[in-house]
Amino acid sequence: MRLLMVNWGYDDDAVMERQMLGSDVTVDLRRWTPGKMQPVTAADGAEIDAIINYSAVEQIGAEPAAFPKCKIVVRSGVGFDNVDLAGWGKRGVPVSNVPDYGTTEVADHAIALMLALTRGTATYQQNLRPDPAKGWRFGAAPLVKRLRGAVFGVIGLGRIGLAAALRAQAFGMKIVFFDPYLPTGTELSAGFSRVKTLEELMSAADVVSVHAPLSDETRGLVGPKAFMAAKQGVVIVNTARGPIVDLGALGAAIRSGKVGGAGLDVLPAEPADANHPLIAAWIKGEPWIEGRLVLSPHAAFYSPASIEDLRRKSVEVVIEYITANRLLNCVNPQFLEKRA
Repeated sequence: MRLLMVNWGYDDDAVMERQMLGSDVTVDLRRWTPGKMQPVTAADGAEIDAIINYSAVEQIGAEPAAFPKCKIVVRSGVGFDNVDLAGWGKRGVPVSNVPDYGTTEVADHAIALMLALTRGTATYQQNLRPDPAKGWRFGAAPLVKRLRGAVFGVIGLGRIGLAAALRAQAFGMKIVFFDPYLPTGTELSAGFSRVKTLEELMSAADVVSVHAPLSDETRGLVGPKAFMAAKQGVVIVNTARGPIVDLGALGAAIRSGKVGGAGLDVLPAEPADANHPLIAAWIKGEPWIEGRLVLSPHAAFYSPASIEDLRRKSVEVVIEYITANRLLNCVNPQFLEKRA
C-alpha cells in the first residue's frame, strides 16, 4: 500500500505513523511550511491507495481524478471544508475526519476565552506589564461580570459544543443552544434549553460560543442579522471556523456597543490580516476595542496529548478501512449514496 500524507507540518519524519503502518506500507510525505506546501501533481497520484491531509486550510493539491487507485481520504482533524467531498464521492471514495481527538482542549479553550474577557485577565496583564503601579486597577477591564446566573448560548451542540456547555454549567450558567440538526429531546437529558432560531439564541445569551462546522449554510452565520437580534453587550467566542463569524459585522457591533467583546481562536483569514479594520484597530490599541478582543492563533485544539491522539487516530482510520473494510467517521455519505 502507498499512503500519501500531504501538508505535513510536524517536526519529525512521521516516526509514529510509520511504526503503526509497518514495512509493507510506503509513505509519501509532503511537507508544509507557512505559505508553502510541497506540490502534488497528477503524476504523483497514480499509485496512491490512501491520502491523509494534515491541514485544516490547504487542499490536497490535485483533483480526485489524479488518484485512480485511492480508496479513502482522511482529513486529520475535525473540519473538512477544504476537501472536495462531492468530487471524491463521485468516484466512490469515502472521506473521513477525526472528530474526537481534541474535544476537551477546544472546550477548555472556549471557556478560557470567555474568562479572559469576563474576568478581565487579558486586560489586567496587558495593563500591568508596562507599569505595575499605574496598571494596578481592578476596574480596567470593561467586560467583567458575574457568570453565575448568566446565559451561555451554544451554536452547534456536537461533541465540543456539549463539552463547552457542561463546563459553563459548572460555573452556574444557564445553557441555551441552537442546533437544527440535533434530534428532538437532546436538551432534556442535559437540562439545557433549546431554541428554534439563531436570533432567539442571540437575544437570550450573555455569552455565545460557536461550535458549528463551516458550510455554505454557516458561512457568515453570525453576522449583521444575528448581531441585530443580540442581547446588549453579548460576548462572542469562536473556536470553530473563522468564516462563521462575519468579522466586519463583528467590528461594527463592538464599536456600537451592541456586542461587548469577542474571543476568537479562528479568523476568516489566517494568520490574522493586519489590514482588516478590526484587527488593525486591535493592534493599534484604539480605545473602543481595548479589553474587548482576545485572539489566539488557531490553537484551541492543541496540547501534546491531543496531537498524539490526532496523529494516531488519523492512521487508524486508514488501517481500519484498508485492512478490515471498516469505515470510521465518514463525512461524505450523501455523495456516496448518490453514486450507488
